[in-house]
Amino acid sequence: MNEILDVDLLAFEQHTGERRRAVVDGVRRSLATGFVYTRHDVSDDLLDTAYGMLAEFFSLDQETKAEFNVPGAHGQTGYTGLLVETAASSEQPDWKEMLNWASPIPAGHPLKRKFATAYPDQVTPESAVPGITEVLYRFHDTIADLQRRFLRVIAEGIGCHETFFDDMVQDGPTLTRAIRYPPMGDVPGDGHVWAGEHGDINLITALPRATAPGLQVKVDDQWVDAVAPDGQVIINTGIMLERLTNGVIPIGWHRVVAAPGYEGERYSVVQFCHPRPWTVLSPVPSCCTPESPQRFSAITAADALDEVLYEINLVEDARRVAD
Repeated sequence: MNEILDVDLLAFEQHTGERRRAVVDGVRRSLATGFVYTRHDVSDDLLDTAYGMLAEFFSLDQETKAEFNVPGAHGQTGYTGLLVETAASSEQPDWKEMLNWASPIPAGHPLKRKFATAYPDQVTPESAVPGITEVLYRFHDTIADLQRRFLRVIAEGIGCHETFFDDMVQDGPTLTRAIRYPPMGDVPGDGHVWAGEHGDINLITALPRATAPGLQVKVDDQWVDAVAPDGQVIINTGIMLERLTNGVIPIGWHRVVAAPGYEGERYSVVQFCHPRPWTVLSPVPSCCTPESPQRFSAITAADALDEVLYEINLVEDARRVAD
């Protein structure tokens, strides 16, 4: 059975030779599951501060939180309420609410002019939680740097130069999302879960930590609880990375469910690392062989993202699942 392994990003960065190769090998083997745990250097103070301010925001009344909803943003900034986002494989919306943000780029940047939906003007709840904007942007940039660095391990693992992804993710629409999963006892109707089975659209996703268990990952067609050891972060793979690697690195399928008998809420903060929208997602030559011929045709990252945003019910004027 495949298993999720612990690796050390810092050992990859600080060593050469055998120790560095061992990290690359461990990542390749672990990502057969779509998941890996890695040691990181993100400060606990930053995580604690961000989680504290986000908990303050989510504790506000619904009317106040709704003031930070951004019509037309398709969940790419601001607040998204309960029972909206829906796993592509489900007809039942997820039982969660979210706050989304990214690092702003200049108004005249060609990416913002050409792909306005992917780069909306950022809306944060500064007026409701003073000081939160600076903390959220610092958190975003810190985790984005961690992901850029981890992609260097993956690049070597697929036979590319370690900087293969650097240019691809520079100024990409990487999105950070804080999620509150309310107590399951409050959910209306039947069939709703915290988050249904799904794979992320992006390259990789980082999950620094959560306040309660609930994340489950599919390994060899079995659901396995995933909780990162102390001081580590969970990395999972997305649809775009599967396409680029010709399926060598599969999608990390996962869901979020409350443990039997657990009556509390759950908070998590995740970050989706995206390539620039004009990136052409086509399998790299090193992942195509006579034994494994090219499986995927080329598609731009922008088109792939637009399709998934519709499938997960975040396009406001074209909901796939009714409220």
